[in-house]
Amino acid sequence: MVPGLRDHVEQHWQTLLAARLPRVRTVPPMGREDLDCAKRVAAIEQAAQEIDGPLVIVAHSGGVVMVAHWAHQTTRAVQGALLATPPDFDRPMPDGYPTLEALRAGGWLPVPRQRLPFPSIVAASRNDPLGSFERVQEFARDWGSELVDLGEVGHLNPASGFGPWAGAEPLIAWLAPGAIQPGDRSH
Repeated sequence: MVPGLRDHVEQHWQTLLAARLPRVRTVPPMGREDLDCAKRVAAIEQAAQEIDGPLVIVAHSGGVVMVAHWAHQTTRAVQGALLATPPDFDRPMPDGYPTLEALRAGGWLPVPRQRLPFPSIVAASRNDPLGSFERVQEFARDWGSELVDLGEVGHLNPASGFGPWAGAEPLIAWLAPGAIQPGDRSH
């Protein structure tokens, strides 16, 4: 699990999904204050190298951008990645989010647009305040990802009314058959 620019949130869908599934490692959330992208990429690499066997990544928001930066630096094989509601860091964010200047200084920009070296799904919202559907469609195309239209789900976070996100598990199963066994679910 690769969270975005947030602290630990008990009711976030990633936190809830991690609690339901076996064999999950979560990259520690780093909040919105420490914007050192290289440090976050190093945290993904450390977590990935500590995992034996197939690796499936589940990233949300800024975590998706972190994965895009990490993907071409790692030697770790990845079975697949679910990339949920990536933000458009190339455009100004709403109040309360990092500025373009802060993102640039932290090494986030430009957002990598190279094809990812593993299968991926980009799950996009039609009313995400952090990235237009059209822009996220461009990311998916450039990354070589399958695009899944989630409809109007905001930023797919507690502020948008999401705690559990039941749609994550079928997408993970599509990327990595056998990764989620029927007994893994405790809804």
